[in-house]
This record gives sequence, structure tokens and C-alpha cells, in this order.
Amino acid sequence: MPIDFGRPLPEPALEFKSWFGRWLARGPSTDEEAHAKQEESHPWYKVIWLTGVDYFSTLGYQPGIALLAAGALAPIATAILVLVTLLGALPVYAQVAKRSYAGQGSIAMLENLLSGWKSKIFVLILLGFAATDFVITMTLSSADAAKHAIENPFSHALLGDHQILVTLVLLVIMAVIFLIGFSEAIQLATLATVPYLFLNLIVLVRCLWEVLTHPSLIPDWSRALQLKGDPQTLALAAVIIFPKLALGLSGFETGVSVMPLIYGGKWDERRRRRDRPVPLGRIANTRKLLVTAALIMSFFLVLSSFVTALLISEADYAESGKAAGRAIAFLAHKYLGDWFGTVYDISTIVILGLAGMSAMAGLLHLIPRYLPRFGMAPLWVKLARPLVLVLLLINILVTLVFRADVEAQSGAYATGVLVLILSASAAATMASWRERNFLLSFYCGLVTIVFAYTLVDNCLERPDGLIIGSIFILLVMIISAISRAQRSVEFRVSRISVSEEGMRLSPSIRNKKVHLVPVRNNDPVSLARKKKEIKQHFSVEGPLAFVTVHLVDNRSEFTAEIELEARQEGPDFVIDVYGANTIANTIAYISELIDPISIFIGLTRANLMQQAFRYLLFGEGETGLMVYTILVSYWDWTPEEDVRPL
Repeated sequence: MPIDFGRPLPEPALEFKSWFGRWLARGPSTDEEAHAKQEESHPWYKVIWLTGVDYFSTLGYQPGIALLAAGALAPIATAILVLVTLLGALPVYAQVAKRSYAGQGSIAMLENLLSGWKSKIFVLILLGFAATDFVITMTLSSADAAKHAIENPFSHALLGDHQILVTLVLLVIMAVIFLIGFSEAIQLATLATVPYLFLNLIVLVRCLWEVLTHPSLIPDWSRALQLKGDPQTLALAAVIIFPKLALGLSGFETGVSVMPLIYGGKWDERRRRRDRPVPLGRIANTRKLLVTAALIMSFFLVLSSFVTALLISEADYAESGKAAGRAIAFLAHKYLGDWFGTVYDISTIVILGLAGMSAMAGLLHLIPRYLPRFGMAPLWVKLARPLVLVLLLINILVTLVFRADVEAQSGAYATGVLVLILSASAAATMASWRERNFLLSFYCGLVTIVFAYTLVDNCLERPDGLIIGSIFILLVMIISAISRAQRSVEFRVSRISVSEEGMRLSPSIRNKKVHLVPVRNNDPVSLARKKKEIKQHFSVEGPLAFVTVHLVDNRSEFTAEIELEARQEGPDFVIDVYGANTIANTIAYISELIDPISIFIGLTRANLMQQAFRYLLFGEGETGLMVYTILVSYWDWTPEEDVRPL
């Protein structure tokens, strides 16, 4: 049975010489394990407001975008969106919650369902679209908050029509908050979301009363529908239009990402006592959260689309109209007065700001969750402040490209949301099939087809989301490739365990007792031939330690947990290392671990470019040269402790 080895080797450390670098290093960490230790669990009906910050805040712009996309058809298209939500996204994410109870979401599910470089590349693609989703959430929320501030009659005189400038100021304020140190608080989300929903309810009920007290509004809407065709034509048109409303599906990925915060109740307490891995209570409560959030949002979407379609004229909801991007706020000012409308505007600006901060926090957790583990991110990604500054620059660029236009960004936002939901549907389909639950797999497959159609239609109609997603994917790929190459000289060993025989022989092997000789095969004939060759060309005193590295099939992982077995054969020792994903790094790690007198390494003299690709992709290549390079790199940033091996 393997037992823990007692001497951990130090990891590379970030060193900053300038005051600015030291300031960046003093910021909070993005390390996932550190955050996990700090998280406390809460009842699901409190955690729901964290989801609501992202999900419910879309009421600030969704009804206006629905009107612009569908006009009089908006209520019918919204009804189809609600059906897709309740019958498609909700069942799919119930399955994601069951299989991703640590909050990793659909991306982690697909990573686990696939393997090797296919898994890594697929995750990088999804990360590109996830980055699109989160970045556009920040820029669109800030743009819509700026729209509410500018159109307010009390603040318009101060802010004028400077939509882009106000949006950029809001983005900078959000970044400054994170640079100082921000932690999502359930209390803050509750204080923002509950009043916001209550204000929306007041406005919509008042508007519904306006519809009921003016009987001519419904016949006018009915005639507008009749001009567009018969019921079958209207239904078909609504199906074609509803993908433009898909940004109303934005809260589900957030719903599963907050799972670690959800208290599982007595079920999970008994599970911990009995050492059972699956938190059934947390899963059940997460499903309650998802159902409740979907029902609340469905109610507000249907009611808001109905009253806005009847009460807002086409001139007002057009792109340059007063209701564009703020349909409910427009009705609040019109029917409840400017003072109430101002209170509604402030509440909307606050929740949109929190939605942007939620997206920022999501990226600060998402990127370090995958890229450093893949060896595809520089070490500074573990620090929050540099990452916040990079995201701020991206947000500014996106805002300038779209000129802080809410409608112009809706297509890109919908693309990011739909890709994540499509990945969740595909993951649920594959997982159910592997579990031989064919009926559930068939249902999830149908949902996957629906979201695939929705995504394709959205991309064809508004390709800007696909373009931005592709740019993010390209950037992620380039940064990942450069980072993987730069970090290839790390040891890439996360843990080592040693057999009992190896531990017994450890005093005879470590601390300048042996000469380390890497060999491909350690059968007696090969070892005798290698020993004869060494004795013939070198004057060597002391035993030899022959080390053979056995690689795993999946060499795409950046780090590995290796197992070391050792045995003595005459005066010499034979060491087998299992579970490694690269030869050179493992040999270098073993060398520093046992501190040999000398290391015998050689060159193949093969093409160096081919060897470099073999090393980066498959862990092989020009082993001797890489062992030397890795050791020199390690010695450069570690203090001189003793005599280095020859």
C-alpha cells in the first residue's frame, strides 16, 4: 500500500520587484481551494438571490429587446421561451446539479465525459464562449444601467447623452471594487434583488390594471396580430423569433455554480457521518432553487411581455426610442410618476451593477479552475488584481466596439448563454446514456436539438456573438499554448507516494549515495549493458540507481500523482515510477528528491522541433536536454542548499 513521501519540493513563486507588482501581489487570491474553505452553507431560499442577481436582472432589458425583436408577437414568443425554460433548461440543469454538486457546472461534466486532448480542447472552446457570456454580461449590464441613468428625467440634465462615457465609468467603478477586494455576499444580493422584484411587481400590476380599464387595448393588439397572419403563421413566426429572446435563460449556469453554498440539511449531515460522497440534500435543495427561480422569472417574463406589447408604441420601443432597453422603467415613469420611476431606476442600476460584479466574480473563479490546472495559464492568474485589470481592458474594448448599445450586444450575450446551455444538454444526454437511462437520454437529446436550433438561428441572425466567441477562443488557445510551453520546465508532480520497500531503501539512496541513471527498460540484460557502458567511459564510484518512468495513456494532464517503487539488485538499485505524464520532468523531480552524486543523461540527436512537439503533447522528446533545462530552471529560483549533482 503506497504511503505519503515526507519531503515536498517547493513550487515556483511569483517575484515582483516594482511597487506596482508588489501591490498586485497583495490582492486576494483566485485559488479555488482557498475559497472553498471559506464558504459557508445557507438555506436555498437565501442562496436563490445570488442566482437572481444574474437571472432576474435581465428584466431590466429583456422586455424591451423582446419588443424590438417581435413587436406584437412578443408575448407569444416569450411564452415559447418560458416553455423551453420549464421543459428544456430546467430538467437539463436538474441533471447537471445531480452530477456536478461541487458547483463545477456543465463544462466540468463534459471534461469528465471526454478524455485526453479532446477534453482539453473542448473545454478551451467552452471557456471562450463562457468568457463571452460573462464579459458581455458585464458590458451589457453596465450599458443598460447607464441607459436607465441617462433617461431618468432628474439625472439627464447632469449626464446628458453620454451613454459610452457613463458605461465606462460604471465598468471602472466595478473593477476598482474588485481591486480593493470584493466578496459576493448573500445579504447584499438579497437587499438588491427582493426590492427589485417587488418594484417590478408594482409596475406590472399597475400596467395590468391599465390594460383592464381600457378594453380597447386588447382588440387593438389582436388586430395587430391578425395583420401578421393566421394562428399557424403566428406560431411559426414566434418559433422563429424566440431565439432572439434567449438571453432570458441566463441564470441556470449560475444556479449550479452556487451549489457549494447551499445547505443540504440532515441528509447531508448523516452522509458526512457515514462517509458517503453524494450530497443528496444539497442536490435536492439546488433543484428547489432552480425550479423556484424559473417559475418566478417565467411569471415576470410573461406578464412584462404582455403589458409592454399593449402599452408601448412602436416609436418608443424602437432602437432610438425612450423605452429601448428600459421598457418596464418607461412604464414606471409613465404610470407611477417620475419619483417612483426614479426609485425603480436606482433599484435597476444597483441590480445590474451587481449582475456585472457577479459575472466578474464568475470569471475570477472560472479561469483559475481550469487553465492553471491544464498548465495553460501564467502563474499570475492565481492573483485577482492582474486578472481584474485584464478583464477591465477587455470590457472597455467591447464597450467601445459596440458603442455601449444594449441591443447590439444582446446577440453576443445570447450566444454565450446558449452555448453553455447546449453544452449542459449534451453533457446530460451523454451522462444518461452511459448510465443506461435511455429514456432520460432521449429526452435530453431532444432538448439538445432544440437548443442547437436556437443557437444556430441566433448565430445566423446575429453573427457578432459567434465572432466575439471565436476571438475569445483564439485568445484562450494562444495564451494556453504559450503558457503551457513556458511552464513546461516545472516539475509537474502534484503528489508522490512510495512503496514500503522504497521507504525502507530511502536512506541508502538519498543524499549523495547513488548515481542516477535513467533507462527506458530495466530488464536485467538492458541494465547490465548500460552499467558496462558507464563503467567503460566514466570513472564511477558508488552504486547506480536505474530509474524507469512509466507514462500514463492520458498525457494531456499538466500535473500527475506518481507512485515510486524501488528494489535493490546487488550493489545497485532499480526505481520504477508509475503514473507520470512526462519523462523529463519526472526524472528531474526524482533527481531533486534523492539528490544523487551525478545524473547520466544523453541526447538522441533527432530533429529538435519534432522532439519539442512530442515533449509538449506526449511527454516524450529530447529527454536528456529537457532534464538539464528543468533542473537549471529549478536551481535558478531556489536557494543554494548543497552541491548540485554532476
